[in-house]
Amino acid sequence: MLAYWRNMGSKRNNIKRYGLIGRNISYSFSRGYFKQKFENENLDNCTYENFDLNEIQELNKLLSEKNIYGLNVTTPFKREVVPFLDCLSPTAEKMNAVNTIKFHEDGTVSGHNTDAYGFEKSLLEIISTLPKKALILGTGGASSAVAFVMKKLNIEFSYISRTAGANAIDYNKVDEKIMNEHHLIINASPLGTFPNIQLAPQLPYSFLSSYHVLFDLIYNPPETRFLQEGKKRGCKILNGQKMLEYQAEKSWEIWNQ
Repeated sequence: MLAYWRNMGSKRNNIKRYGLIGRNISYSFSRGYFKQKFENENLDNCTYENFDLNEIQELNKLLSEKNIYGLNVTTPFKREVVPFLDCLSPTAEKMNAVNTIKFHEDGTVSGHNTDAYGFEKSLLEIISTLPKKALILGTGGASSAVAFVMKKLNIEFSYISRTAGANAIDYNKVDEKIMNEHHLIINASPLGTFPNIQLAPQLPYSFLSSYHVLFDLIYNPPETRFLQEGKKRGCKILNGQKMLEYQAEKSWEIWNQ
């Protein structure tokens, strides 16, 4: 499929291009992270670019370009990108979500998910005892990685969404009982991301306590309104910075295997 668009090998020059695809991603930390990494490790032949796409179909043109060795994928394309790939890693296939794309020498392109790795590693650094139940806010591509880890850790979870469904509770239905039963709350939605920092998931925050852990996958701003609501009620809070760093390093490992 994608081998049709790409003829790798002899056409590559010495520059190794990496990048991020998403929509409205000027805020992204990834480009700065990898730029610093390349400088620290004297990787003068590596570059990292932002590829801001309005629609996933624009990926076709990008895939035809030369010297791209790997891409990261962010909102809202983590699921939409799957049909454009030749194969998926077992983890990405289970989640049906991709945040890392690897370009192979034979011209094929594979999809991987390092979000789950980054989320699990950063979560386990801040909690000593696993909670029995968790709430996952949002049902997009990022939530797939969170749900994957919850299953792995045997934590019962429920999705919270603006639209109730077979697997999701409407925000309006979240009450004191639900809040008291779920001591881990993860924001996997984009609500609160820069520049819309005034936004936050519509939860009954008054029912939070010091028993709760609030994890926001957002890292810009470092402390979202969601986290602020938890902080002032004594919750343990964590943003997505460490998760991003861990998943970025895992992506780099995959690109260089």
